[in-house]
Amino acid sequence: MVISKGTRAKIESEMARFPQKRGALLTALHLVQSELGHLAPETVAEVAEIFELRPIDVMEVVSFYNMFYDAPQARHHVSVCTNLSCSLRGARSLLHQLEAHLGVKAGEATDDGRVQLLHEECLGACAYAPMMRVDEHYHEDLDIDAAKNIVDALE
Repeated sequence: MVISKGTRAKIESEMARFPQKRGALLTALHLVQSELGHLAPETVAEVAEIFELRPIDVMEVVSFYNMFYDAPQARHHVSVCTNLSCSLRGARSLLHQLEAHLGVKAGEATDDGRVQLLHEECLGACAYAPMMRVDEHYHEDLDIDAAKNIVDALE
C-alpha cells in the first residue's frame, strides 16, 4: 500500500459525494500527488483498485492533464508563457535568458532538483505579458532581472 490511510480516507469521503465514484477521480489524483509528489505506476494501480478501474483508465487521466506528473518533479515549476501576446512582449527572449541563467533547457530540471523550467502555450494573462507562473503564483510584466530574482529566491 503506497497511499496513506489518511489520504485513502479523504478519497473515500470524496467518492461518497458522487453518484458514481469515478466522479471523485480528479480529486483523488490531486490528493495522492500532494502526498507522494507524483503518480508512479504502483500508485496509479492502487488508485485504480480504489475506483474499481483498470490502471490504464487512470493513466489515461494522468497523461491527459498537465497538472499530473508520472515521474518525480523538481521542487518548483517555473512556466514561462510563450503564446503570441507574451512572445511579442519578449517572453521567448526571457525564456532563453532563464535557460542560460539556470543552465537548463525548457522541460529540464536543475541538477539540484530545485527548479523545472517549462514553457506554457498560454497562462491566460495576456494583458500582463510577459509573465510566468511559479508553482501556483503568477508573476506579470516581467523583465529578465525580475524573473531571475524570482527564480533565485526559490529554495
